[in-house]
Amino acid sequence: MEDNVKSENAEGSQAPPADLPAVVALTPDQIEQIKERAAKADEYWDRLLRQTADLENYKKRAARERQDAVAYANEGLLTKLLPVLDAFEMALAATANPNKPAAAHSLQAGIVMVSNQLKSILADAGLEEVNAAGKPFDPNLHEAVSQEQTNEVPEGQVLRQIRKGYRFRNRLIRPAGVVVARKP
Repeated sequence: MEDNVKSENAEGSQAPPADLPAVVALTPDQIEQIKERAAKADEYWDRLLRQTADLENYKKRAARERQDAVAYANEGLLTKLLPVLDAFEMALAATANPNKPAAAHSLQAGIVMVSNQLKSILADAGLEEVNAAGKPFDPNLHEAVSQEQTNEVPEGQVLRQIRKGYRFRNRLIRPAGVVVARKP
């Protein structure tokens, strides 16, 4: 009950509570120190905000890098499988002759099945072929193996594709090997 009683001084005004310090006049040096400390506090606050923003940017960048690492984790494996795919396609080309006996046709059917299965697996993993035949030569997608003089197609256009190129999720992992046309 005594806490609720307000004490008044002789002039009738209220006295400050006991837990608050009394108002003290500050010297010019003390005011200057307070200003310096306030400036330092502002500087530290700005630094904290910048570092917090940097940390958030780092977290986002690290998350993106983790996603890229997961998305492109199989790139090395796919690159190793490409010669296998090439071998299947060469075997198919070798057995495509209709003058061969029936055993060659069954071999060809088996190779076609394995090749289609392998292509399906690679496509599901994100691999896609770069088709270069009949297109203008693009050094970002094609590797010029040689040039051939011809009037059949315009100069600088792919005359024929020797080796297929491949992309893995929109990233070129092997350019297409091509023969480029040039004027005679």
